[in-house]
Amino acid sequence: MQIIHVSAFPIGRKSQNLHAVSIKLSNGFTRNGHNVLNFSDRDMARARGFGHRRWGVGFVNKALRELCSLHRPDLLLFGHADVITPATLAEIKRAQPGIRMVQWNVDPLFEPDNVRRIESKIDLVDATLISTAGEALRPFVRDGKPVGFLPNPADTSIETGRNDTRDELPYDLFYACGNPARPLRQVFGRFWNMNEFIANLRRLCPHLRMMLPGIDGNPLLSAQAYQSVLERAAIGLNISRRPDSFLYSSDRIAHLASNGLAICMERGTGYETLFSDQEMLFASSLEELANHVTMLAASPKTRRAIASAGRARYLSLFNERVIARYIEEVAFDRLSEGVYEWPTIFRA
Repeated sequence: MQIIHVSAFPIGRKSQNLHAVSIKLSNGFTRNGHNVLNFSDRDMARARGFGHRRWGVGFVNKALRELCSLHRPDLLLFGHADVITPATLAEIKRAQPGIRMVQWNVDPLFEPDNVRRIESKIDLVDATLISTAGEALRPFVRDGKPVGFLPNPADTSIETGRNDTRDELPYDLFYACGNPARPLRQVFGRFWNMNEFIANLRRLCPHLRMMLPGIDGNPLLSAQAYQSVLERAAIGLNISRRPDSFLYSSDRIAHLASNGLAICMERGTGYETLFSDQEMLFASSLEELANHVTMLAASPKTRRAIASAGRARYLSLFNERVIARYIEEVAFDRLSEGVYEWPTIFRA
């Protein structure tokens, strides 16, 4: 199968995400035997627009139309492809009536701008996949156009750490946060500036060695520097903006799990329906979280067992080849109920 994948790929100075979902999905399709042409819409627009994305919009849309005309893809995949206009999708569909189009999105549905971006293409694509599950997807269903959950894929060619095999690591706990106070994060029933949250966790766990990019003024890390630090930590704290969107998580969860960190996260996100307490640890309060991380830091054998089981389970469920196959089945209406353990799709 011929696929054109339109998304943000790290080819320019502003694209530093070595762990991008776009890369993992393209890897999965390639490893499943398909030919994938990656089309980095944002970087192309910036290059054409002398560093300003909006100045290159016309060029990039024309380039995509020409690329589709030349290569006649079976599947056109869009991941946060905001540079591409709905008019371009409509024109490609008119020129190639048999083409299948799918959009995927890994931003939260409690962000109105993200909802707007999804809806801008939803009537033109054949299916939409979003990293939230459950009833929150129902408003996006259109007649004949299913909407489903997209798990955050893992890829061991990118997430190469095996922290679960090591007793000694430089850091006990890893947590990265881009904007600790904007907006406040809802954790354990209250809203936190994450600098304050971590200060309280430190008070409860004074002996923990923490690696905290973005917290307390620490610089954020990207590309290989980020991966290198992930490979040096025992426990990964997975806290997203809020816990009440079923199965929503930032893609940090894949980075932590597949690098072999023992994951601690808030109970109630839905992941406790997919992972046992022997695979991830879930907490309902800051005090319970502190007890979990203290216990794991003090017992490398227990931490390694939980991390290994969590890693194996995550990779079994959500590796890049599985998720690519799932997207293909949704795109071509070949999805059978019950094949995947996570909630799959809504139909009208």
